Amino acid sequence: MSNVKPFYEVVDELPTDSLTVKTLRALDFVAPGQWENVVGFTNTIRKVSGENDERLVQKIGERAIALFNDKSQGYQRALWLYQTVDSVDSTLAKLALANKVGEKIWLLSFLNKLTPAADTTQTVDVSLKLVAEVACFCLVNGIPGDSVGDFVRSLADYSGEAMMRMAALLAIDGLVPLGPDFIGKVTERLGSMQPKELEKNKMFQQINEYIPGGDSSQKLGFITKSFNAVSGWMGDFMRGHEMTVEKVLSGLSRFVELSDSKLDYVAAFLDMTTNYYEHTGTQTIARRLIERAVNEI
Repeated sequence: MSNVKPFYEVVDELPTDSLTVKTLRALDFVAPGQWENVVGFTNTIRKVSGENDERLVQKIGERAIALFNDKSQGYQRALWLYQTVDSVDSTLAKLALANKVGEKIWLLSFLNKLTPAADTTQTVDVSLKLVAEVACFCLVNGIPGDSVGDFVRSLADYSGEAMMRMAALLAIDGLVPLGPDFIGKVTERLGSMQPKELEKNKMFQQINEYIPGGDSSQKLGFITKSFNAVSGWMGDFMRGHEMTVEKVLSGLSRFVELSDSKLDYVAAFLDMTTNYYEHTGTQTIARRLIERAVNEI
């Protein structure tokens, strides 16, 4: 694992407008006006700390960068995880899309023999993304990586970019590709999955060291445990915010032409063209670093 760019550059290079930003804004109905696309390292310091004194802003920034660069802390690993799940997600989406093309076009049906079934890919995808969020939460807060209970309790306090990240996970990786009963589908699929199947998954291969467990069987058990622990919150969140496939598509249709009968293609397209986990994850890490820096100086 290595982050080539200094963290302040990563924050500075977050886009003010992109397909990712448009997608997140399309989900604004979940919490109207709560998420603001704060970009730029200095600007983020001012927003989070409320400080405008240039000398103090600089001191906060220097301390935040020092914390990030300290490898004994978990910030670098958390950023790598957010970046990696989005990068692998794009590759998995291409495989799922190839599978769907093989289903629709007889002459390309051989693709079905080369790629995993789209629903299976998406099931593993959404559950591993959730586990990555658990891991990042633990890394950023300096707590043991198997603290699922702490993570579930923390969800009640999720707001801003963190809440938007979870809303996007439910919408883009759950509702759109798998339907309104996706929680049950994922639970059922995880219950029947074998460790060997998990080992073949590209995202698992990349992030498995951050999943508690001595072997693939134990790691699959942790993934299942984590998803089950959060499933109640996910259901309540979607009901409480009236999240439906129709509402999500209505928001997305403002900037991309959609067809209700092609939701599997829509999901693959969004996975291939957006990096909402990396975008909002970077914002979360920046916020936590700055809050800690303010408290320490």
